[in-house]
Amino acid sequence: MTLMIPFDNTYAALPGAFHSKLPPVPVKAPDLLAFNEDLAAVLGISAGDAAEMAQVFGGNIVPEGAEPLAQLYAGHQFGTYNPQLGDGRAILLGEVVGSDGIRRDIQLKGSGRTPYSRGGDGRAWLGPVLREYVVSEAMHSLRIPTTRALAAVATGETVWREGGLPGAVLTRVAASHLRVGTFQVFAARGDTDSLRQLTEYAIARHYPDAEGPMGLLRAVRDAQVTLVSAWMSVGFIHGVMNTDNSSISGETIDYGPCAFMDVYHPNTVFSSIDRGGRYAYANQPNIAVWNLAQLATALIQQLEDPQAGVEEATEIVHAMPKLLEEAWLARFRAKLGITSARAGDLELVTGLLERMAQNQSDFTNTFRALGTGDARDQFTDPAAFDSWAEGWQARLEGEPDPQALMRRTNPAFIPRNHRIEEMIASAVAGDFAPFHRLTTVLARPYEEQPEHADLQRPPAPEEVVQATFCGT
Repeated sequence: MTLMIPFDNTYAALPGAFHSKLPPVPVKAPDLLAFNEDLAAVLGISAGDAAEMAQVFGGNIVPEGAEPLAQLYAGHQFGTYNPQLGDGRAILLGEVVGSDGIRRDIQLKGSGRTPYSRGGDGRAWLGPVLREYVVSEAMHSLRIPTTRALAAVATGETVWREGGLPGAVLTRVAASHLRVGTFQVFAARGDTDSLRQLTEYAIARHYPDAEGPMGLLRAVRDAQVTLVSAWMSVGFIHGVMNTDNSSISGETIDYGPCAFMDVYHPNTVFSSIDRGGRYAYANQPNIAVWNLAQLATALIQQLEDPQAGVEEATEIVHAMPKLLEEAWLARFRAKLGITSARAGDLELVTGLLERMAQNQSDFTNTFRALGTGDARDQFTDPAAFDSWAEGWQARLEGEPDPQALMRRTNPAFIPRNHRIEEMIASAVAGDFAPFHRLTTVLARPYEEQPEHADLQRPPAPEEVVQATFCGT
């Protein structure tokens, strides 16, 4: 075998309560669609030929050193607790320590049934696999913490959903797959021994400077503050911020009905299953706080003095809204070309956003145009922008190089929903050129790429994506 993956596994060494060990289910005719050579180099993976990589990343061959398993977790789904979830269509092959010294999981997604499949087939179809590949890699290029895509493989099999669809497997790379729900399952069962062991493992792996369960809680809070404020700054909507989709490492994980806003409105929802707007764009900071409170509730169960833990955890969680507002404001200051903090900055930012919502302004293109002088063209009533811009220009006085800062913080390219849908439709028909084009262009989101200017265009009315769907 020429494909070499330098596995160095730790999660597999945890007791059986944490996982179920089993191999991926082989597929009929694996065909390598994409392989991320840059990521592979960081991971120390020496690539084999395409046929061999298709066999490995399709799940037909378990590579040397792998210890495949499905992880157990629980979670609140749209606010309702589900006592047992787990990897119902994913297999963790193992871990590698990259050239940057970071330990990462390598996981196959869409790899067949597991003990946690809950009646599902454990498979994925091509559309969600390509969506996650494109969007997660775009997020990485946008400098937002995220899981990444190492490979995509077509299976040669049909996956049955509303009808027959081509099957695929995604190879996902993550700092870990530990979730808030991983802690919840042991807390709910009263298994404090496993909860303590998990807490110690998480601290050692992610936050070695954290002291005890409350130190872990504080570290996760700060990581989530960074993550969610970054989402907000690019108009990203995760779509399903359940606690089982909330990574304690502070990475974006589980790209299902995710989307980027075109026209700005704070109440924007795309997910077809979010009928009440629980995970709307503007509500994401609130949900991050709610999820942290669920983690706090779980962590407290292992303490010798739970009451003291409640008081400390309450203080940690209650500090989060203010931290989120500060991080959000710092991000949006930079998007306006501002480096220093002054009174009135919050009103300056919210004043622009309110005018954008009233004038059907495209989120990405409006902020990008601030640095080129074309922003007023993004407003149905340009005078609304002019009345705001007077104060903005006065605020920029004394700033060192606002145009350069805005170019670094306001992307020209995002994975727009209608382009993702076009890409999926083309791939289902056998044409992967749009997929490869998107991955190439979105690898340089802050650069002007005039030959790809069509990818900056918002959707025409008939192209607007009204709803996005989970990948199951």
